[in-house]
Amino acid sequence: MPFVHRVAQGECLASIARRYHFADWRTIYYHPQNADFRGKRSNPNVIYPGDRVYIPDLDSGERDAATDQRHLYVVKWSKASVRFIIEDDKGTPFANKQYHLQIDGTTREGTTGADGSLDLEIQPTAQNGELTVFLNDDEYDDCTWPLRLGHLDPIEEVSGVQARLNNLGCVCGSGGRHCGRAHGIGRKDTSSADRAARYWSYRPDAAG
Repeated sequence: MPFVHRVAQGECLASIARRYHFADWRTIYYHPQNADFRGKRSNPNVIYPGDRVYIPDLDSGERDAATDQRHLYVVKWSKASVRFIIEDDKGTPFANKQYHLQIDGTTREGTTGADGSLDLEIQPTAQNGELTVFLNDDEYDDCTWPLRLGHLDPIEEVSGVQARLNNLGCVCGSGGRHCGRAHGIGRKDTSSADRAARYWSYRPDAAG
């Protein structure tokens, strides 16, 4: 039976779709009943607590098949990914640096790109993690950032502006060590203070 879901902090369309057993978040986002929601949230990756999202009935998935035979059916779940660009406070990328990333108990290690970028597939339900980038060969010379995936509010909200400024290294909330900034590629202009703001991006992958 269809119903309306009220968005909670930390949710994204990918996690909502997974919660209600939809293989692709687009089934929800592009449903005609969500036209008002799309008009309000043109970026499907950045939604806001309290937003109302219409959840349609699941497709029964009935398929014709011959009896007395074994059949294999594969559900193609949409993916989610996270992208970071790691820079110092002057905008110089932390290029080709070793990193240690932990997300919801899963640990990954590797090297940042020439532009300081880092792209990874993650579970749609992932929310918390920690990213450490080693500036030199010395394992004690590093920068660490706590991650709250899916918690970036729309830039139209005050909390969204504050989060983007925090990600640029400007303390607009709790304090902490700021030796650089970790952010993603999304950007919307609001004011001169936020004009260059780019932020951690948690998004469903375009490849279903």
